[in-house]
Amino acid sequence: MLKRYSYTTHGTCSRQIDVTLDGDVIEEVVFHRGCMGNTQGVAALVKGMKAEEAIRRLSGIDCGGKGTSCPDQLARALSEMLNGAGE
Repeated sequence: MLKRYSYTTHGTCSRQIDVTLDGDVIEEVVFHRGCMGNTQGVAALVKGMKAEEAIRRLSGIDCGGKGTSCPDQLARALSEMLNGAGE
């Protein structure tokens, strides 16, 4: 079953992340704004990965001393999804 969620980011150049899960597997990730090469790369790497594994790998990554990053924000979005957020 597909589940979609739009997450508003905080503290990053990207402004929103749209995530689609198929069960607990990442089907698609789309970053809005941000460093396009990096965000497209992260999105491609996590496709097909279990959400919990992506969270484990991406949580806590920092960008330039901001205390967060686009990958970290994706981990937060996935955590919210696993805790019931999304449609």
